[in-house]
Amino acid sequence: MGPEGAANIIFRNEIKNAENPDEMRKQKIKEYKEKFANPYVAAAYGYVDAVIEPAETRNMLIHALEISADKVEVRPNKKHGIPPF
Repeated sequence: MGPEGAANIIFRNEIKNAENPDEMRKQKIKEYKEKFANPYVAAAYGYVDAVIEPAETRNMLIHALEISADKVEVRPNKKHGIPPF
């Protein structure tokens, strides 16, 4: 969902009750973009692992798949089986 749709939903009551709903909608969309829809916020929360050039995308994907190719997932033993019905 884009910032426009999200702001319309999140700030619905504020926009509806404003004297000038169109101006309030624009203000709330701008506020949403500044607070949530920018890469600096994502980086501050640790959601960004790396910033790569578009030309490097294929090499990064190949590298990630090669690293995970031999991954072994260890799961704990089941305590209980599936009981008959």
